[in-house]
Amino acid sequence: MKAVIDKSKHAEAPAHLDPRWPRLVARDRASDGKFFYSVKTTGVYCRPSCAARLARPENVRFHPTCEDAEQAGFRPCKRCKPNEPALLQQRAAKVADICRTIAAAEEIPSLDALARAAGLSAYHFHRVFKAATGVTPKAYAIAERARRVRDGLAKPDATVTAAIYEAGFNSNGRFYETSDQMLGMTPSQYRAGGANAEICFAIGECSLGSILVARSERGVCSILMGDDPDALARDLQDRFPHARLIGGDAAFEDMVAKVVGFVEAPALGLDLPLDLRGTAFQQRVWRALQEIPAGSTASYAEIAKRIGSPKSARAVAQACAANALAVAIPCHRVVRTDGALSGYRWGVERKRALLEREAKT
Repeated sequence: MKAVIDKSKHAEAPAHLDPRWPRLVARDRASDGKFFYSVKTTGVYCRPSCAARLARPENVRFHPTCEDAEQAGFRPCKRCKPNEPALLQQRAAKVADICRTIAAAEEIPSLDALARAAGLSAYHFHRVFKAATGVTPKAYAIAERARRVRDGLAKPDATVTAAIYEAGFNSNGRFYETSDQMLGMTPSQYRAGGANAEICFAIGECSLGSILVARSERGVCSILMGDDPDALARDLQDRFPHARLIGGDAAFEDMVAKVVGFVEAPALGLDLPLDLRGTAFQQRVWRALQEIPAGSTASYAEIAKRIGSPKSARAVAQACAANALAVAIPCHRVVRTDGALSGYRWGVERKRALLEREAKT
């Protein structure tokens, strides 16, 4: 006598009971690439964000990959084209190509030229580029030039004039118009490690230990945390070895109090003029970090995607480690893909405490 097999034990759970169903109903773009779904009555499979009419749950089946859906006998939807790179991925790839074009160009390319290279209108390209990198094409090009100048000034045998021309400036005059914005000081001062530049600083105390705040003529250039105030002062001296460090007056100590107040109560917010000094890539990362809302976190991989460099998660982690503006550039809001806390320049326990306070806010 034949054994009777209970097919109900082998049948898949109904689609509406699957945790992916709400994301499908919401047309969640963030789920694109993470799974696909097929519709029995049409014979096609789609992305979660597909704008096609929502199928009945009893006709829906979920698939981890395109290959799985096709092996099951389904063909790709002609509307959302699930077997091709998603629109966001296509845009990220275009932006990455344009970033390489800017980096290789001797002159700053015009917006129209960059838009033509990307195959988009100037208006649309400007929006896509800023959404992917956090900065405008012009700001990115200026930051890239600043990196070239810093690299040129770091060469022991190169003159200031040579560094300026190698960075793509046609004349010294054009460079000096923007040198303060690029370097925070004159090229000679930068090359001399900040000689004759003045850095005003003060050290305060908060529940997380000592905190140092320093300001250049352009804005706050360092916010450092630690257990030893003297060590913080030495760290600042190492960053600006030849600058003149000046103790802050009463007005400056009010700024320190504002930073301390933000550490203790993140709901207060922190709006300070910042003097960001880093490579073009680092500044893209730092601007992306500033867009993470208090109480939220993002992974290194997510930040890499946001700035148009999806394969640069490790470089994003290095940019976070190079951040010298604690809490103002909230690198404490970046975690591992699994949500676990990773390294933090000022200690993992401080990172945990900051996140816990922001979560309560």
